[in-house]
Amino acid sequence: MSSATVEKPSFLRSQIGGLPRPFWALWGGTLVNRLGTMVMPFTGVYLTQSRGLSLTGAGLVMGVFGAGSLLSQLLAGVLTDRVGRRATLSGGMLATAAAMLALGYSTSVPAILASMFVLGLVIDVYRPASNALVADLVSPAERPRAYGLLFWGINLGYSVGMTAGGWLAGHGFIWLFWIDALSSVAFAVLVWRAVPETRPAERESGGGFGVVLRDRVMVAFTLVTLGHALLYSQTMTMLPVAMTKVVKLTPAQFGLAMALNGVLIVVVQPLVSGWLGRRDASRTFALGLAVIGLGFALTTFVTSTFWLAVTIAVWTAGEIVTAGIAGSIVATLAPAELRGRYSGLFGFAWSVAAVLAPLLGGPLLDVGMGALWFTMGGVGLVSAAGMLVLGPAIRRR
Repeated sequence: MSSATVEKPSFLRSQIGGLPRPFWALWGGTLVNRLGTMVMPFTGVYLTQSRGLSLTGAGLVMGVFGAGSLLSQLLAGVLTDRVGRRATLSGGMLATAAAMLALGYSTSVPAILASMFVLGLVIDVYRPASNALVADLVSPAERPRAYGLLFWGINLGYSVGMTAGGWLAGHGFIWLFWIDALSSVAFAVLVWRAVPETRPAERESGGGFGVVLRDRVMVAFTLVTLGHALLYSQTMTMLPVAMTKVVKLTPAQFGLAMALNGVLIVVVQPLVSGWLGRRDASRTFALGLAVIGLGFALTTFVTSTFWLAVTIAVWTAGEIVTAGIAGSIVATLAPAELRGRYSGLFGFAWSVAAVLAPLLGGPLLDVGMGALWFTMGGVGLVSAAGMLVLGPAIRRR
């Protein structure tokens, strides 16, 4: 009995212990924000049903959002290093709340376009600041676990927010905008009150991204990240289209299978994050990329909800392996005074992937399932190989 009572707390401490209190404030704010993330998953439905836009018009509006998001993290990276982590994160969240409400009450096409551009510009401003805060607050040995816990909190909040958002949308879309805005304000206030400013006192002489772009290891890792992001972006772009249009699954069947992704992450990821964090980062990340690529390649052969769930389980396993590793690698490569800009370049790869994924995936899917999903599998393997090549340089840092 006594041994059992000792083992359980020891296990809990190994998963969540040893991290500073400001980190948990940041984690709590991230969770609250993701619990309230309801607008973006339903934007297309809102634009076509509530505002009466055509599919082409809705696509144009989403393209404007994408243009804003391409600039978002680059701008935020500079602000994080120059203005401060806490101010950038809190300011970005307040700006996101204002843009959300502006979009919710916009009725004309010009107003919707302007609101969507601003929303794209500010919605991810918090990411470089959050990544830099974790790097500043948490020791290098604990960073993979800390970034993994943030990833877990994001997925936990998002899964609940999606469920609640679907129910609330039936009662009026404006509820989604208000809850999203209020959760953003709550995140801003919590960080401002409970998280100290951690920006180093030294000022970097360079004004932009030149010094980051001269770091060949970081640029190469950004390309690996682009491959990773292209894979992940397919889950929100071409995977739903392929399953409903080609495999002929219903939206309900697709949603049921995709729910497995969130369940596995919420249940499994916190149990293994500490163990994964003690492995070599480059090799672990390469393994995760290869498994993700394998999962997407197997999607070629999906014929039913069950087999879709099997492939989702495979690439989710790879997603769990990679969780937290990328952020810790960026923190390792970045000088303390440039962590915002390094994180901004890392985030820029994800924004580019969100634009490229449908542009590349659509024509490939027109050719056939194999053309798209074997290509994605190849992207995963090439990215994994690139990560292994980068391993020695990252270990030297």
